[in-house]
Amino acid sequence: MCTNPFSKLSKKRLYFIDAVRAFAILMMLQGHFIDTLLDVSYRDESKTAFWVWKYFRGITAPTFFTISGLIFSYLLMRAKNNGNIEQRMRKGCNRGLMLIGIGYLLRVPIFRWLSGRFNSCFLIVDVLQCIGLSLIIIVIIYKLTCKKTLVFSIVMLMLGMLVFLTEPLYRYLELPNVPLIFSNYFTKTNGSIFTILPWFGYMAFGAFISTLFYRYLERPRFKLAIVSGFFICGLFLIFKSSWLFNRLYFALNIELFKDVAYYNYLFTRLGNVLVLFSVFYLLEKYIRQSLILRIGQKTLSIYVIHFIVIYGSFTGIGLRHLIGKTLTPWQAVIGALVFLTSVCFISFYYARTNAFVYSGIRKIVDKIKRI
Repeated sequence: MCTNPFSKLSKKRLYFIDAVRAFAILMMLQGHFIDTLLDVSYRDESKTAFWVWKYFRGITAPTFFTISGLIFSYLLMRAKNNGNIEQRMRKGCNRGLMLIGIGYLLRVPIFRWLSGRFNSCFLIVDVLQCIGLSLIIIVIIYKLTCKKTLVFSIVMLMLGMLVFLTEPLYRYLELPNVPLIFSNYFTKTNGSIFTILPWFGYMAFGAFISTLFYRYLERPRFKLAIVSGFFICGLFLIFKSSWLFNRLYFALNIELFKDVAYYNYLFTRLGNVLVLFSVFYLLEKYIRQSLILRIGQKTLSIYVIHFIVIYGSFTGIGLRHLIGKTLTPWQAVIGALVFLTSVCFISFYYARTNAFVYSGIRKIVDKIKRI
């Protein structure tokens, strides 16, 4: 009987992933709170504090998408060794559909509908829909690559590169003749906050990174190599990727490279994410506190609760409507700390969003099968 070279992976937990997820969700909470409620007169990028806040807020979504692609793909490949890959793939598709459903549900204006006022705002696509659809796409790609890790790794890396490099081609995309429920995934013309392009690119890069952990995690010097690789590649993307695309433009005379170089937010943000990964993975043994891990494991609950409180899901009454953009910087900072604490407390001791929704979906699917 041959031994499985990856058998130890089932017992190996990547604590830094939960820590990164916790960092990303907390940054999102304070970012949404301050951005929604800070008085417009204080939004001055010449002020160092506001510039630093805005910069770090800008890396929150890329971090969240990348780490989501990493953890989902890592668990998907690990399930192959545990013999439950088909179950994991079904679970991934169900989770993707669940996220899409919750994303739409959070924008349903129940009281407005009851009063007979209808509009298409609930069809706006946001983070949850993009992550949900990306999970389904990753499952499909993994299936098409015949569950071969090397092929999957190459495909995801190429897809990430392709999505980022072609961003100028769909930057101002409009699809007036396509139904809103589909076009909102590809264009921001109708109010979508996030679109599948380019954000699937971060999920694809996260999936590629997961293959590195899957294949080499047990190697003796893997941690040193991956931390160094994250840090060096991250700095290169931040400071030299625009230079590289300019050089490619001059050498090959391809206009697309110039367009990427002069609006290079995707690769630079990916660089920020990699540097962040290097720091968190390097300090992994110091960030295994239960509080951090619990926050990282409760991201969906926290997201749903914060969305309801700030934006008034269902009722149409949230902090955005009650307070508006009226806070001074100190009020916004103190309020953000109180908001973070309150949302996490509710998520820990009251809400059970994940388990409740998963259970509900399974019941619905079982009923449909019986019918």
